[in-house]
Amino acid sequence: MNNVILIGMPGVGKSTIGIVLAKVLGYDFIDSDLLIQKSEGKLLWQIMRDAGNDEFNRIEERVNCAIDADRSVIATGGSVVYGTKAMEHLRSIGTVIYLEADCLTLASRLGDLTKRGVVFRPGQKLSDLYAERTPLYEKYAHLTIPVGNRSVQDAVADIETALRARTQA
Repeated sequence: MNNVILIGMPGVGKSTIGIVLAKVLGYDFIDSDLLIQKSEGKLLWQIMRDAGNDEFNRIEERVNCAIDADRSVIATGGSVVYGTKAMEHLRSIGTVIYLEADCLTLASRLGDLTKRGVVFRPGQKLSDLYAERTPLYEKYAHLTIPVGNRSVQDAVADIETALRARTQA
């Protein structure tokens, strides 16, 4: 299937870039966090509060494994990479792109992470989460696009260029 799947840390711009990319490509846009909220009838942070991180990860994996799309840009939650089956599924239905930004840039963009629905363990800091997830993003990505201090339009142009090069290779 011809989809583009965006992965990366919270605050990197997966949803914002994804919407613009979908418009430019003429694709549909899917936000997997919204699919999770719809599935559970709660906001992400409420699911985490009520069910805990491990159960949230199971729900996230189930929802992402069920995505059946074509010609869509799919923005995932930052913790999607904890689900091996979900990542295998997403890689099988499209090109997975890791949107990369450094930890300082992300910290400057993020507010209260508990209200964003970010999977954190007690005592864990953003820098810890960054160090834990970065190898997973790199493992699952077909392409990596640095977006740290780039405008949305420049990031989308970089993604388009990388996708064209990938299809021509």
